[in-house]
Amino acid sequence: MLSDTRPPPGDMIDRINPYRLLIAAVLGQGVMLTLTSHNGFLGCTPHNRFLGCHMSQSALIRDPPAEPLPAEPLIAALRQLFGDRLSTSAAVCAQHGKDESYHQAHAPDAVVFPDSTVEVVAIVNLCAEHKAPIIPFGTGTSLEGHVAALRGGICIDMSRMNRILRVSTGDLDVTVEAGVTRKQLNEYLRDTGLFFPIDPGADASLGGMAATRASGTNAVRYGTMRENVLALTVVLADGRIIRTARRARKSAAGYDLTRLFVGSEGTLGVITELTLRLYGIPEAVSAAVCPFPSLEDAVNTVIATIQGGVPVARIELLDEAQIAAINKYSKLNHKVAPTLFFEFHGSPSGVAEQSETVKAIAADYGGEDFRWATTAEERSRLWQARHDAYYAALALRPGSKGWATDVCVPISRLAECIRETKQDLAQSSIPSALVGHVGDGNFHLVFMIDPNRPEEIAEAGRLNERMVTRALAVEGTCTGEHGVGYGKIDFLIAEHGDAISVMRMIKRALDPNNLLNPGKILRV
Repeated sequence: MLSDTRPPPGDMIDRINPYRLLIAAVLGQGVMLTLTSHNGFLGCTPHNRFLGCHMSQSALIRDPPAEPLPAEPLIAALRQLFGDRLSTSAAVCAQHGKDESYHQAHAPDAVVFPDSTVEVVAIVNLCAEHKAPIIPFGTGTSLEGHVAALRGGICIDMSRMNRILRVSTGDLDVTVEAGVTRKQLNEYLRDTGLFFPIDPGADASLGGMAATRASGTNAVRYGTMRENVLALTVVLADGRIIRTARRARKSAAGYDLTRLFVGSEGTLGVITELTLRLYGIPEAVSAAVCPFPSLEDAVNTVIATIQGGVPVARIELLDEAQIAAINKYSKLNHKVAPTLFFEFHGSPSGVAEQSETVKAIAADYGGEDFRWATTAEERSRLWQARHDAYYAALALRPGSKGWATDVCVPISRLAECIRETKQDLAQSSIPSALVGHVGDGNFHLVFMIDPNRPEEIAEAGRLNERMVTRALAVEGTCTGEHGVGYGKIDFLIAEHGDAISVMRMIKRALDPNNLLNPGKILRV
C-alpha cells in the first residue's frame, strides 16, 4: 500500500498563510528597513488655507516627516513573493503617483499587482514589518491627489482583482472584487435585467468609488456609494481581514463599520471586496435638454422640481462656457445658454407624467425649447458628452490642467451660492466652466489653469476658498463627491472643527503607525 504523502492540514494551511510567506521572505533578507521619503507632505499652502478658521490646536497637528532610509530590501522581499507582478519601472511608478487633477504627482517606490485578498494581506504585513507606506490604487481617476505617494512606499494596484464573485437577482445584490469597474459590472449584468446606478462619469473601480464615497449624475434618484454599499471585505493595517456586515438590507447589530470605511480613502484599510445594491433596469427611460434665459432660471427650475417631489433620475446644470465646450468637443449643436439635462426613469406612463410636470415647471422660468432624446443611442451620446465635460473644458485651453471644485449645499441655498460664485468669476481672468449634479445641491467649477503660472494657481485657490467659505456658511460641505485627499485637508478642519480629533483617534486605533495612505484626509 502506498503511503499518504499529502501534508497534514496544518502544513497545508501554512503553505498559503501569508504570515509564513512573509517570515520566510524577511528572514531570507535578514534586514530591517523603512522607505525613502519622496517629497514629504506639503502642509498648508496659500491656495488651500481656510480664511477665518478658528480651530483648537488638536485639529492642526502636522504629519511628521518620513525617515529617509533605503527601500531596496523591502522591494527585494516583495519581488520574491510576486515576481514580475511587482514593478519599479519609472514609468509605471509615475503613472501610479498621479490622478486627473492639478495636484503635484508623487510616485511610489514600487507597484504591486495582487490577485487576491490573501496576497493583499501579504503586502500589508510586509510593509508593516518595514514601516513602509501603503497606497491603494484603483484606476487613478480621483481629483484630490488620493493616490499620490507623499512619502514614497508601495502602491497596491487592484486592477487584477476584477472578478464578479456572486450575483443574486432575487436579493438585488452582487459581490465583486475591488478592481471591477462600474462599466464592467453593468456589462456583466446586462442580461439579468439589473444594473448598478452609481455613475461618476469615469469608468472608475468600485473599490475606489467606495473609498472616495463617490456619486455622480444619478445620485438624486439612487443615492451615492454610501447608500449602495451593503458590506465590505477590508484588510486592516495589522493584516487582519474583516467583513463589515452581512447581506441583510437592514441591521441594528453593532457599529456601522461599512459606513466607516466608505469614504475612508484607503487611510483605514484596503478594500478588497464589496457587496452592492442593484436595481431593476427601468421599463422606460427618456432624456431631455432645455436651455434657459439665465443661470438663476435654470437653478430655480431644479429647486421647484425637487421640492415638488418629481422623482427625476438625473438633473444636470451646465453654464454657457460648459455648453460651448461640449458642443466643440463632442460635436453637438446645443444652444449656448445655461442648460439643464434631464433623465426620467419608470413605467411609460410614469415617465410621461414626470416629463410633462418638469416641462411645465421649466416653462414658468423661461425654459421653452425641450429637446428629447428617447432612443438609447441618443441618450448615450447626450450623457457621454456630459461625462466628458471636464475634458471638453480643458480642450478649450490646450496644455492646461483642471482644478475641479466640489461644494455641495442645501438645495434651498443653491441659487444664491451659484449666483455669488458667478459674480466672483466675472472679476477673474482665469477661464472656467460650471457644471453640477444640482438635484442634490452639488456643483463644480473647472478652472483651466496653466500649471507653470503660480499666479493662476493662487487665483484659482482664492476663488475656490471663497466657494468653500460660502458653502460652509450655509451648512454645506467642502466636498460633495470628490473626497478630501491631500487637497482639502484644511477645509475639512474648517468644516468639522474638533470632530477632527475623533477622526484622528479612529485613524490611530486602526493604523497606529500611519502607514495606510498617509497624508490624506487627516494629519496625524
